[in-house]
Amino acid sequence: MVHIKTLPFAWLLLALVVIIWGSNWSIMKIGLRSIDPLWFAAARLTIALCATTLLLFFMGRFRWPHRQDVPIVFGVGIMQFAVFLVLINEGLTSVNAGRAAVLAYTTPLWVTPGAHFFLNEAVSRLKLLGVSIGLCGLIILFNPMGFDWTDPAVVKGNGLLLIAALVWALSILHVRKHQWKASVLELTPWQLLVALFIVVPIAWFADTRPVEWSTELVWILLYNGILGTALAQWASIRATQLLPAVTVSLGFLMVPLAGIFFSVIWLHEPVTLTLALGTLFIVGGLLLQSNLKK
Repeated sequence: MVHIKTLPFAWLLLALVVIIWGSNWSIMKIGLRSIDPLWFAAARLTIALCATTLLLFFMGRFRWPHRQDVPIVFGVGIMQFAVFLVLINEGLTSVNAGRAAVLAYTTPLWVTPGAHFFLNEAVSRLKLLGVSIGLCGLIILFNPMGFDWTDPAVVKGNGLLLIAALVWALSILHVRKHQWKASVLELTPWQLLVALFIVVPIAWFADTRPVEWSTELVWILLYNGILGTALAQWASIRATQLLPAVTVSLGFLMVPLAGIFFSVIWLHEPVTLTLALGTLFIVGGLLLQSNLKK
């Protein structure tokens, strides 16, 4: 059980993740105009690897992973760093940033039953009510009337984002179940390295478009690598360790809300009735969830 004094720190980490990842959907959307999704992921991972490695060297904590942590190095590296990043990049090329953020964060659909059956986490009636209301909001946002089913690219993009949500849910469950020997930060460079060994060869041999370099793109890549990946990924994994899996996944639903906000402000994406109603239901579910711990 998590000590009561660690709870404020855990919620602070969640808030940090919400701000960074929420704003990053619009930032990624802008960046993808100039760089292929695969190379975007590769650049993001490379910058994050350099940032975390230098930090650990400076702190005197850089070390080889313990044998006990090898499964989580490969698990998070493959699922959360490689597959998830590539899928959301590909999906974001054909889906609005706000909508993409919502679809990618439907993790409670999979985490709720997974946490109950595989981690033996209790699911209270209030928590189920919060989950149900949140899922109703997602159903509204994902209703077929909001899709252009005649456009294969749009259908594919939405599908990739939902698959990304499933992959992240599996990663959350793995993180919760694993008995950590080293800290999250100490394992992050190795997880990033695993992801790079997957993403770079795929990008190299795939039919990708040329990169249109600019100062704007450089800043976008730095933001994604240092804040969006290195810092926020560590914070999300640490929060997952400190809080129940369902609570974390519902907390992450604030990211699409922030994603919608920034997409309206920066990209001038429309706030439709479907988007407004879906957001209202999601906020209702999150308010119920926030009252679970007093």
